[in-house]
Amino acid sequence: MRLAYVCADLGVPVFGRKGCSIHVQEVVRALTRRGVNVDLFATRCEGSPPPGLDAVRVHPLRLNANGDCWAREQAALAANPELRAALDREGPFDVIYERYSLWSFAAMEYARDQGLTGLLEVNAPLIEEQAEHRMLVDRPAALRATRRVFEAATALLAVSSELAVYLERFLGTQERIHVAPNGVDPARFPVGLRPSHPGPPGSFTVGFAGSLKPWHGLGTLVESFAHLRRYDARTRLLVVGDGPGRQSLESDLTSRGLRGAAELIGTVAPEEVPGLLASMDVAVAPYPDLSPFYFSPLKVYEYMAAGLPVVTSRIGQLAGLVRHGDNGLLCPPGDAKALAEALILLREKPALRRRLGQTARAEVLQHHTWDGVAKRVLELATLPRCSAGVRSKETP
Repeated sequence: MRLAYVCADLGVPVFGRKGCSIHVQEVVRALTRRGVNVDLFATRCEGSPPPGLDAVRVHPLRLNANGDCWAREQAALAANPELRAALDREGPFDVIYERYSLWSFAAMEYARDQGLTGLLEVNAPLIEEQAEHRMLVDRPAALRATRRVFEAATALLAVSSELAVYLERFLGTQERIHVAPNGVDPARFPVGLRPSHPGPPGSFTVGFAGSLKPWHGLGTLVESFAHLRRYDARTRLLVVGDGPGRQSLESDLTSRGLRGAAELIGTVAPEEVPGLLASMDVAVAPYPDLSPFYFSPLKVYEYMAAGLPVVTSRIGQLAGLVRHGDNGLLCPPGDAKALAEALILLREKPALRRRLGQTARAEVLQHHTWDGVAKRVLELATLPRCSAGVRSKETP
């Protein structure tokens, strides 16, 4: 099978270190492990392909990103004919797979017009996200482009049930939506991996990995860590990642007298993440009360694969993935006191930590791997266009 993977989003460097970048890499890597010949069409493909992607043929897409927001939006719309021409030039393909980006519709329309299966992976409600967190000038044009790509796709792969509900708002999508959450590569998280950044003997490390953005609950994390430090001073906070919230995070830690108890590692290469997770005793994802919560948090799947006890918010997909007291602990969103109490409990009960971590690892290795995602993609890819529109359950 020959598959064209398309990512026309300027915010996704496909060979980068962001969560969205890792998602692209892992899906492509899993497809190639299953014998699929993948051609990667991407706007941001600078740098060298990571290990396992050397055989992927890369086709850079040109996009003029200069000028103000309006100019960039219009340039992204104008890039559709070139994308279609590139697919036509480099084909033939058996399947077109695209990571949904705000202004791109040519790939799915090309698949439809050629009678090919067109699979559209949807990771976020991009119109709303762009308007709230960045800047969106031509909203009507963005909505028209989104309707075009949703209408043309054979199937839409939503990363969460909450996102599937969002997709159902668009006319004619209901019978073409499939839920395919994120996953892990078990080979990255072997049993007994040595910590790369261990704490002092007898210490207890609370860990967070991910981009430092407002919707990750960093304020709640710091407040709960302050409670924990008052209970036991032999605790440390290990933060892996970077982003716009770093300065605020450092200021909050400093104002509470906690800066010396926290280690902010910054952005690291994906191959460094497993050793850093092995350096944690517990991992947290303290999301605030976001509505809707459409995320499929990659960090939580990786925490669980690493055998860590997870403490996270009872919200969205996480409320189903993490079963309280079985494979992790759940807290009300934004509740620093409840988070601190969960951390204190885990500090005091190492046997509970081990049990939760072992159960969490077994859960994701059985039900949430990238190979499982690739298997589902290929099942959809082999269906004729007229048969792919059957609503499915979450990917096993």
